[in-house]
Amino acid sequence: MLNRRRSVPAAVLRFVVLLLGALLALVPFYYLIIGALQKRRDTGILGLLPLPRNLTLDNFAGVDGSINLIRSLLNSLIMTAGVVGLTLVFGLLAGYALAVLSFRGQGLVFALVLLVQAIPFQLLMIPLYVMVVRYFGLADSYFGMILPFAVNSVAVLIFRQYFRQIPPDVFDAARIDGAGEVRILISVAVPLVRPAILTAMLVTFIGPWNEFLWPFLVTKDASMQPLAVSLANFSQANSTFQANPMGAVLAGACVLAIPAVVLFVLFQRHFTSANLGSAVKG
Repeated sequence: MLNRRRSVPAAVLRFVVLLLGALLALVPFYYLIIGALQKRRDTGILGLLPLPRNLTLDNFAGVDGSINLIRSLLNSLIMTAGVVGLTLVFGLLAGYALAVLSFRGQGLVFALVLLVQAIPFQLLMIPLYVMVVRYFGLADSYFGMILPFAVNSVAVLIFRQYFRQIPPDVFDAARIDGAGEVRILISVAVPLVRPAILTAMLVTFIGPWNEFLWPFLVTKDASMQPLAVSLANFSQANSTFQANPMGAVLAGACVLAIPAVVLFVLFQRHFTSANLGSAVKG
């Protein structure tokens, strides 16, 4: 009884500490939204609780008037969808091969996948630019923006680890029934690693959706630029921005962040490990 009484204050203290930590983590997002809604910028503490008369949607309207927001969102969506789709296809194939199949050089291939993690993208940017723009002629094209991100080594590692958790008896039973490796991958393995697919989708989505440098290099046509590049190029000379130019920047950041937040909220309940062993009878 005494131990139970002692555990109650400890549980309350733990809850309070976690609640404070969560609130502190949300402060930057709150400030982002409040800053985007302010008519006149207020960087003081009181700016976190602005007066209603200082709130407006003019910053969002100003951004929409300075850039082709719908076109930029569509470009970002096409680029991101292409990267996510190719990442899932190649990631599932490579992860399955590295986890389930046995072939000569398997360890070397896995080591190369790990090595890619240590090479920054900026180191490869110049040769990639020469290859994509000069040799392939893919400037100002969706394929030129998608191609360097088509294979994501992080997704390969995620799928490999999940496939390794599936009992080998599952694959052996499918082979006894006459299924080929592609059929096993599509009909047996993929349904069992849905949490990995959702995780890889979210991890992959954030990268190309917020990518700025590579699309900025390969797209000079404003109609082909994704949202991150368009927001960096939009004019702040419009009279709408004179009172609060930073508000327009924060409004653009909100537009860029909303899809990623919505996607996480929709998928976060699926980020749990599946009961992979339930597929084995007995």
